[in-house]
Amino acid sequence: MASIPVKKTKGKGEKGGVRSFFSQWRMFFRQFVKHPGMIGSVIPSSATLVDRMLDQVDWRNTRLFVEYGPGVGTFTRPILDRLPADATLLAIDLNLDFVAYLEAEIDDPRLRVVHGSAADVRRFIKEAGHYQADYVLSGIPFSTLPDGVGAAICAETRTALRSGGAFLIYQYSRYVCRMLTPVFEEVSDSLEWRNIPPCRMIRAVKQEAMAQAA
Repeated sequence: MASIPVKKTKGKGEKGGVRSFFSQWRMFFRQFVKHPGMIGSVIPSSATLVDRMLDQVDWRNTRLFVEYGPGVGTFTRPILDRLPADATLLAIDLNLDFVAYLEAEIDDPRLRVVHGSAADVRRFIKEAGHYQADYVLSGIPFSTLPDGVGAAICAETRTALRSGGAFLIYQYSRYVCRMLTPVFEEVSDSLEWRNIPPCRMIRAVKQEAMAQAA
């Protein structure tokens, strides 16, 4: 469910301007036509949705933030705007065109873009020099994934998170919740109506180890 921003936002080290905005639109639309099942929607995510998803993050205590399916950077840029100077954003995408686009368009030493599957998140985290992530954000359309892939991504994500970390997902349905509830201790969701179409915001939390023992 990767998408492009409604309006251009300028991030640290980013090549800005109207030209870059239309470049995002062209890239996104081409990829949507080629891979509609991977992207999920051609309707842009609203700025309200982006803000509400990222308002759930404790940025001060975030050192590794992982994003699945960054696309052309709808969430990537706002994440970098909020991310501490000594933190890392690891963006994982199966689409090589999106990987190349982000590497060319966003010049920020905190951003590491890799080509691959979210199911391999632990390997990518290790290669980035980290042990576990504080947060993982995903716009992957889970309902279109091959059988077993979505469940594997959810299980791997829980293992990749630190205790108290959260898996944040934006989707048009609650389909992914059936994959989250068997592996996460706390799953909640709400609906953001100020998006076209209305979008579900799902949060799955890995409980603290002490709370589990209790």
